[in-house]
Amino acid sequence: MVSTVSSTPAARLSAKLPRSLKRLADLAHNYWWCWVADQVSLFELINPDEWERCGHNPIALLETVSYERLTQLSIDPLYLKRLNSLVAEFDRYMAAENTWAVRIAPQISKDHPVAYFCAEFGLHESLPVYSGGLGILAGDHLKSASDLGVPMVGIGLLYRQGYFRQRLNRDGWQEDYYVDAPFDQMPLELLKNEQGEPYFVEIQVRQRSVKVQIWRVKVGRVDLYLLDTNRDDNDPIDRWLTGHLYGGNQETRIAQEIILGIGGVRALQVLGIEPGIYHLNEGHAAFCLLEVSRMEIERTGKSFYDIEASVRDRCVFTTHTPVPAGHDVFSADLMDSFFAQYWGQMKLSREQFLALGARRLGDPWEPFGMTVLALRLCRTANGVSELHGQVSRQMWNVLYPDKTEETVPIGYVTNGVHASTWTASLLSDLYSQYLDAEWFNKVFDSKLWARVDDIPDEELWWRHMMLKERLVAHARFKIKQSRSNRGETPEAIAAADQILDPNILTIGFARRFSPYKRGDLLLRDAERALKIFSNPERPVQIIFSGKAHPADEEGKRIIQRLMEWCKQPAVQKRVAFIEDYDMYTARKLVQGVDVWLNNPRRPLEASGTSGQKVCFNG
Repeated sequence: MVSTVSSTPAARLSAKLPRSLKRLADLAHNYWWCWVADQVSLFELINPDEWERCGHNPIALLETVSYERLTQLSIDPLYLKRLNSLVAEFDRYMAAENTWAVRIAPQISKDHPVAYFCAEFGLHESLPVYSGGLGILAGDHLKSASDLGVPMVGIGLLYRQGYFRQRLNRDGWQEDYYVDAPFDQMPLELLKNEQGEPYFVEIQVRQRSVKVQIWRVKVGRVDLYLLDTNRDDNDPIDRWLTGHLYGGNQETRIAQEIILGIGGVRALQVLGIEPGIYHLNEGHAAFCLLEVSRMEIERTGKSFYDIEASVRDRCVFTTHTPVPAGHDVFSADLMDSFFAQYWGQMKLSREQFLALGARRLGDPWEPFGMTVLALRLCRTANGVSELHGQVSRQMWNVLYPDKTEETVPIGYVTNGVHASTWTASLLSDLYSQYLDAEWFNKVFDSKLWARVDDIPDEELWWRHMMLKERLVAHARFKIKQSRSNRGETPEAIAAADQILDPNILTIGFARRFSPYKRGDLLLRDAERALKIFSNPERPVQIIFSGKAHPADEEGKRIIQRLMEWCKQPAVQKRVAFIEDYDMYTARKLVQGVDVWLNNPRRPLEASGTSGQKVCFNG
């Protein structure tokens, strides 16, 4: 496994802290803190205003808070009692040996962990390397693997500016902008060798050699490795290859997927990690199959077709996309320009190589499909819901001409959520009191949930109302901030304090604004919607949030129509749009709404998990 120099970021931060607070550095450098409610409040208590200003980033908080404040806390008996209790809990968690995985899946060993590849990971708003559902699911997978004790490592990309930030102008039109991530003030560690030099791997991008460095993020007991090309010894254009998530053109996309797939496999090798299983979370990572094959050919001297079965036995694939247009494909010309020197290393001809990603063999105009490659070289494949499994079997039946649609080897595993991340601490504590102290590890126990009836109604209700008040306060704050940024009048900014009412029925709708998700479905009958949301006798309100992809003009128009609706006098206090959607706003919404709205066109939504998060919150 990887060895690093002794001066880790946690050690350097610890050196700046008073003796009694030094373990704060260990907690801050492991994202375990983000799903342990007491841990979050432990950081917030240091300086609530600074905690908000730094985007809930504990490293930035500890780097900027005054030493005077730290000294006060270092002799505060109540704070130290909480800190020491959490440190003990963290140490027990990290040292636990009798985990679910040890008992149920002992065949997955720490010596040969699962390597989980994904283009994005949504762990927390302080690490903005996610855009939406795929990344949130990947982050929840890592957290769940940690809780269960599953030996796993994550492989992704560290985007210099992450996914775009959103602001809405006075016309309600989405404007996209980017912000550099302060890597030196984030829970990241640039991995270095014993000489203090960063580990790196080299890959070929066209005819250029690009060096890729490796960062580590600790997620409980799981390590996430993020790859980054922003090095001084790379060409300026190559330093931006990991600049943006889902940005740029097809050349940027294929380069990023080469870095993720081929670079990811090489990074694991450099770090001394030998995966037992490669799990591809969506087709973006499918190039890793080529590199696993190439390395096996190099090791054994055999042909690709001789080692193909052994590679397939070690690889599994999850597809998330229910429409053909959503699967990445690259033209033969583009593949030629990036892989002309690669297929020979796999002992394949150009035609044999391109056939690995061809939906229809023998067609010279057939593009190279990443999902096709994954289906061909993985032992199992699954969709993310029962319906999506059916849709996927129908979509990819062409790859299995000797099989009926029902027997196409694509199954399904319904997406889930990480309960501790999304459940409000007010309710988690209630469940611990009335259900089980370890309820979050027993979510499939029907007997556990039968005890929900034992919870007094008033106990549940006051907590729900408090969460709704927090949601309304958050929405007002964000709307005031947006209006101020747009240069609106002081009266308009102050009027945001009158938007929404925590005492009336509140609906939430938050997701990517794409036409098939129908974010403006309510406006299809604008007159009826106006009556519903302006009815004083049966008051109801709705909160929207979400982004449209920068290239999705129709998605942006949907947001614009909603913003225009928000301004109508009859509903302006009952309809709100929170801009620049992130995981913090997502938690506020799923924890505070009364009703969650999800109305995509069937079967274009592979699996919606936001409703599951709402259910955990009563």
